Amino acid sequence: MSEQVIGPEKTITLHFEIRLQNGDVVDSNFSSQPATFTVGDGNMLAGFEAAIFGLKVGDRQVFKITPEHGFGMPNPSNIQKVGRESFSGIELEAGLVVGFQDASGELPGVVVSFDDINVEVDFNHPLAGKNLEFEVEVLQIAA
Repeated sequence: MSEQVIGPEKTITLHFEIRLQNGDVVDSNFSSQPATFTVGDGNMLAGFEAAIFGLKVGDRQVFKITPEHGFGMPNPSNIQKVGRESFSGIELEAGLVVGFQDASGELPGVVVSFDDINVEVDFNHPLAGKNLEFEVEVLQIAA
């Protein structure tokens, strides 16, 4: 029997680390429980899945993901002005992450700026527009 490699519809268990270009770690599970997912189930970025195709159990690799294959480019229409009254009881500051309810659940937004009337909130994914570095170690591959 040939050795399993990562490909469509395979269930993968792995450790991963996501870093920004400057080396800052965004997320890592190397010191905790590994992640398990099925390729193509929509839980992982398509660019990440494509980058790990062909890897085998025991492989450890670092690869780069551009914004186009990661979290996309920031969309200016995702920056919205929200009335200051929606933030009563919240001490505002630039960079503050605030949760908003929408039809699909909670949507996080980052406060960009504010004045006495409006708060400018960025609803783009925080990693949109970023070049990312992924490190993976493949622990298991199942059909």
